[in-house]
Amino acid sequence: MAIDSDVLVVGGGLAGITAAISAAREGVDVRLVSHKASTLRQASGLIDALGYVPPTEPAKPLREGPPTAGRGVDPDEWPDPDGPLADPYEAIGDLPETHPYRLVGGDALRDGLALFDDLVGDAYLGGHTDRNALVPTFGGAVKPTARYPKSAAAGVASDDRPTLIVGFRSLTEYDARSFADRLAASGVPFDVAGVEVEFAEAFRADAKITRLAKALDRDEAIDGTPAREALAKAVAPHLHDVVDDEGGVDRVERVGFPAFLGDDEGADVRADLADRLGADVFEIPMGPPSLPGLRLEDRLYDALDAEGVRFETGTPVVDYETDANGDIEHLIMNRKGSKVPYGADTVVLATGGLVGKGLDSDRDGVREPVLDLYVPQPSDRYEWFVDDAFGEQPYARFGVRPDDRLRPLDESGAVAHGNVRVAGAVVGGADVAREKSASGVSLATGLVAGQEAAREVRQ
Repeated sequence: MAIDSDVLVVGGGLAGITAAISAAREGVDVRLVSHKASTLRQASGLIDALGYVPPTEPAKPLREGPPTAGRGVDPDEWPDPDGPLADPYEAIGDLPETHPYRLVGGDALRDGLALFDDLVGDAYLGGHTDRNALVPTFGGAVKPTARYPKSAAAGVASDDRPTLIVGFRSLTEYDARSFADRLAASGVPFDVAGVEVEFAEAFRADAKITRLAKALDRDEAIDGTPAREALAKAVAPHLHDVVDDEGGVDRVERVGFPAFLGDDEGADVRADLADRLGADVFEIPMGPPSLPGLRLEDRLYDALDAEGVRFETGTPVVDYETDANGDIEHLIMNRKGSKVPYGADTVVLATGGLVGKGLDSDRDGVREPVLDLYVPQPSDRYEWFVDDAFGEQPYARFGVRPDDRLRPLDESGAVAHGNVRVAGAVVGGADVAREKSASGVSLATGLVAGQEAAREVRQ
């Protein structure tokens, strides 16, 4: 027997969750299915809207000069005249016509971010302004972003207070000294130093980040000393390690740690450490496993539950059936080894791009594997890329081509399936890695796809 719903969303990432919730808020019955666990847990937890409009010409050498205007970015004060962008909305008109933002409009991005703010409550900051903030990330990069976890707030790059970056000798993948050097070289407007301390040696290498977070949550004893006290004692001798331009020593006013300062009790952990150190404490988003990403995933899946969206993972799509009009009648799922038809009035496809395996590629081409949707691409594979490693790579914009209602189009430009909407990275036209626009594209297209899907049901 078929499992039916009004709207069936395929994909458990940010775009799929946004589509499911926006459809559910229109009063329709929604089910979300995904093949694997959400990729949110691999992400930094930052929510980018549009940080750069990539130039079509080779990048020019950067001039020195950091942004200093409050928590926003003034492009006149930054090395690259094309970014980081102060206001992502003002630059949407400079994007290619096929870009998802040009299809759905700047209001969709604004509304998508507003929905995100509503879902995460006070866990994120940035919603008070249209301006991007600059947030240091793992590796020493400074990223323009529209929303950032409250845990990262004290570390924004427009703050000029002296800063200490803390690393741990047992976490070899995180080099605090190199991180601090790269921050300084990027032209941030504050004095910064990095230090490696002993603290995490007592924990096994497997799942060390999450284990550390839980130990700080519970303030577990480490060699007889409560974890928070032990961490503060390890850091305290280095609070004067920052040297200013005159060679004097400043006592730091803020301390940055890898993002593992607690999980369920993160706010208490940061407040306790700040009190012990006499300095503001912030987290620096890291690579996977990403606790900010896991925290965000938990909040968003709680929101799905609160909105009445039924969801399940581990159910890949293996086939589909169409009706006489070419609309999708059923998606055939592999459910614990059995092929089960899932029916819906409307389907939202939010399975990801090349990185998330929502698009497949080989020597013969790039394809969308779930519904066999058309993916525009040059027939000559040598036209997929350019020799300049920093140039605009055509393959980065590969994806399904939709109309302004996010219905997928076929090769002739006609609607392929009238009851299908596409959202997120499966939609072509955006170079999200260079633009720093991945989250914004997911939110904007997810919102529109969900609303359109609900509207289709009611017609």
